[in-house]
Amino acid sequence: MTAPETGRGIGNGERAAEITTTFVGLPRDSFRILHVSTGNVCRSPITERLTRHAVQERLGVLGGGLIVESAGTWGHEGAPMEANAETVLTDFGADPAGFTGRELLDEHVIRADLVLTATRDHRAQVISMGHSAGLRTFTLKEFTRLVNAIDPATLPPLEDGVVTRARALVRAAAALRGWLLAPTVEADEVYDPYGAPLPFFRSIGDEIHQALDPVVTALTGVPARM
Repeated sequence: MTAPETGRGIGNGERAAEITTTFVGLPRDSFRILHVSTGNVCRSPITERLTRHAVQERLGVLGGGLIVESAGTWGHEGAPMEANAETVLTDFGADPAGFTGRELLDEHVIRADLVLTATRDHRAQVISMGHSAGLRTFTLKEFTRLVNAIDPATLPPLEDGVVTRARALVRAAAALRGWLLAPTVEADEVYDPYGAPLPFFRSIGDEIHQALDPVVTALTGVPARM
């Protein structure tokens, strides 16, 4: 979406996918993943719903304590997802139903355990909001690059719970950030398809899907089905 990339206060509405399945013997706990773009009608809804879909595919449930949500730095509060974004999600077998856009609030950043943004500008805006967000805020592609450099054997096993594993993954990625830089400035960007034809939306959907695959594999300890 082509609005100015500056943060504002946001509207209301909690639209997170709460995971009701818990692991026996583990305390009730949660880990929030917040996807951020500009209008919260294209990139971040696609990323949010693809993340949920991928977790469900890996674990057979909607997740073990993970909460996946999204917002926009110039979010269209209450707006539906773009029709082409819905089509992209349907292409991947993900559910676009019931989505409404929202604008990024301080409380969303405060509660998030991991913030994944579409661009470096979004990342900078989230970090500028404060709340010690720097160590848990990455662009999506940046986080993917860092996750690919982490030995899965160093992460807690799934038996310890997805939440424990996810927290360890974020700590490991943050520790690597200064050592594993992007090869180009554009490498960490997911470009805005707002107003573009469906083929461009599909190309962005493919980028997001490819970037999410190793992240969800690392989070769940389960590779994608072939």
